[in-house]
Amino acid sequence: MRDGGDLTRGLRLLCRLEEIPDGGARGFPAPPGGFTGLFAIRRGGRVFAYVNSCPHIGLPLEPVPDRFLDRKREMIVCSAHGARFRVEDGECVSGPCMGDALEAVPVTLLEGAVYVPEDAGR
Repeated sequence: MRDGGDLTRGLRLLCRLEEIPDGGARGFPAPPGGFTGLFAIRRGGRVFAYVNSCPHIGLPLEPVPDRFLDRKREMIVCSAHGARFRVEDGECVSGPCMGDALEAVPVTLLEGAVYVPEDAGR
């Protein structure tokens, strides 16, 4: 059996799962030395994470902290252009970057914690 250190090697702790509201989203700053933050969306026990940058011109998506989703909490929305992205794969389904996708970040859930690769957002 491997210890916890082996399981999280190369990963960065993003937060505890319960710190992302179920059905909601939360933003995270860039890692030290990084340039772009991340955001994560929780759907029950699943978490989807993306680089916080619209593929159209690279602006952060949210107008205020943690506001990444539309009113129904069904789609990710870029506040600058109104582009709409699917939560499950980040693909843009309407707006100026239609057909492009957000940069997905692999998520590891371990003992109630959310981890991403340590270089995510660099």
